[in-house]
Amino acid sequence: MAPRSSHLALFALFAVSLKFCYCQNETLNGARWGSAGVTWYGEPDGAGSTGGACGYGPMVSNPPLNAMVSAGGPSLFYNGIGCGTCYRIVCNGNPACSGKPITVMITDECPGGPCASEPFHFDLSGRSMGALAKPGQADQLRSAGVLRVNFRRVACLYQGTNIAFRIDAGANPYYIAFVVEYENGAGDLASLEIQPAGGNFIPMQEMRSAVWKINSGSPLMGPFNIRLTSARSHKVIVAQAVIPANWKADETYRSVVNFH
Repeated sequence: MAPRSSHLALFALFAVSLKFCYCQNETLNGARWGSAGVTWYGEPDGAGSTGGACGYGPMVSNPPLNAMVSAGGPSLFYNGIGCGTCYRIVCNGNPACSGKPITVMITDECPGGPCASEPFHFDLSGRSMGALAKPGQADQLRSAGVLRVNFRRVACLYQGTNIAFRIDAGANPYYIAFVVEYENGAGDLASLEIQPAGGNFIPMQEMRSAVWKINSGSPLMGPFNIRLTSARSHKVIVAQAVIPANWKADETYRSVVNFH
């Protein structure tokens, strides 16, 4: 197996995502087709997990994701940096494969087994695995073991959906943490800043997932503006007053902005 450093370099080549068949996909500049192994986990028509290591929670089963998601091996999960990235996958190596591309988003980690023994490996949700099959042959494909597929990273494009912020269940005025959902583009952020009422923008810390947090020495009061910077395009957008003054833990707040 190639050294880990070469895997991370290859990850950069495939840097771009899409979200699935409900939207148009855009291949990122420099993204190339590569070869990967594929398995699946969870329920046959399920989302694999109820949220996974990226912290997305039940959103993975709901529109616009609709369970078209995947756990990523170490080079795809990339210590959490790969959360929210999207990939187009084509299966041709089995008689049950349709040869038609699907798109999935990385929402979980697959740290062992074939996920760790191959340079690139997707552990798909049951629904994603079935979507690779010819009509009526989903079960045959799910029982085929490790499949070989071609893949490349593509831009995540959520048509008609703006960025949302799902507040962590343990958040409080001294510790604000949330998952950023549905951002268009490469699916990764260079930085995120929060601005409390009457204050300045304060940098937030990215955790080993799609969760961003800030520990403050004093309570932070809303409404909050959130400033997001794309890691790939370096575009900056601000979600104005997206988290209200009376915010609650474990709630989702939707903005009226997204990357374009």
